[in-house]
Amino acid sequence: MSDFSLSAINDRIAKSSGFVQPLRDNLNQIIIGQEQLIDKIIICMLADGHMLLEGVPGLAKTLTVKTLAASIDTNFQRIQFTPDMLPADLIGTLIYNQKSGEFDTRKGPIFSNIILADEINRSPAKVQSALLESMQEKQVTIGENTYKMNLPFLVLATQNPIEQEGTYPLPEAQVDRFMFKLLIDYPDVDSEKILMRNNTQAKEISEIKAVVNPKKIIDAQNVIKEIYVDEKVEDYILKLIFATRDPLKYDLNDMDGIIDFGASPRASINLVRAAKARAFTDGRGYITPEDVRFIGADVLRHRIILTYEAEAEELTTEEVINRLFEKIEVP
Repeated sequence: MSDFSLSAINDRIAKSSGFVQPLRDNLNQIIIGQEQLIDKIIICMLADGHMLLEGVPGLAKTLTVKTLAASIDTNFQRIQFTPDMLPADLIGTLIYNQKSGEFDTRKGPIFSNIILADEINRSPAKVQSALLESMQEKQVTIGENTYKMNLPFLVLATQNPIEQEGTYPLPEAQVDRFMFKLLIDYPDVDSEKILMRNNTQAKEISEIKAVVNPKKIIDAQNVIKEIYVDEKVEDYILKLIFATRDPLKYDLNDMDGIIDFGASPRASINLVRAAKARAFTDGRGYITPEDVRFIGADVLRHRIILTYEAEAEELTTEEVINRLFEKIEVP
């Protein structure tokens, strides 16, 4: 890539990324001790992906998404998934109009920009499929008509790891459609102390002012597509992915018989897209291996399926991913 073209993309990033820090600041005013969650939600949104959040209740998942929507001056919907939910409750349905003698379309809550799909694993498979179809195709069919989703369109789905009774686990093929799976942990002592002190006097979301509009987000997504990826970084990403499929070929002898199914091609595509978005938030027109490592575990976590032997030895996907990044040489 020539210096001229690299400087040109750097200039475009400088002009279009001015909202990133104000957006972070807005979220940090409300959300205490979840800086990594904030960064990765912004990256996922800019990469035009969707995110699966796993964490115990009370870790500000809903509050984070509401604050994000308020900061972007766009629409937000929280949808509580339940076992008796129907696809029509999500996407909408046709209602017979007695006056006109025709069917009118009633759009469901999915027609918004930012969706919080709470406890997605509590709904039946047909409801999950309806949501995941809208995520993948960015369109919904009601009756004979197809409706495009409003852009930007970001779905953040939550799963509760504690209560497994009465749940419908997402099939691996459907989980693969999420760009990130993020594990949300408790805040540290200092952050929780601030949270405790501010609980009765914290700034309200209604006081948050929008720092960016949807058009600027879409423009940023278009700029991100042009960020440069060196062939060495591409090869590094492919080695990471192929090592999950054939560990012995990459001298990962201790992982032989541990991985049942490796990461899909969607993983390598999402690693590049997310790394580009991370470079954008840092104001760079090219990605580095560090960008890949920053988001690598979140992209791979739900795409590597371990064998029964691995589970019997109490090995976790996190340990496998860490071993992967330790072994594969950084260019």
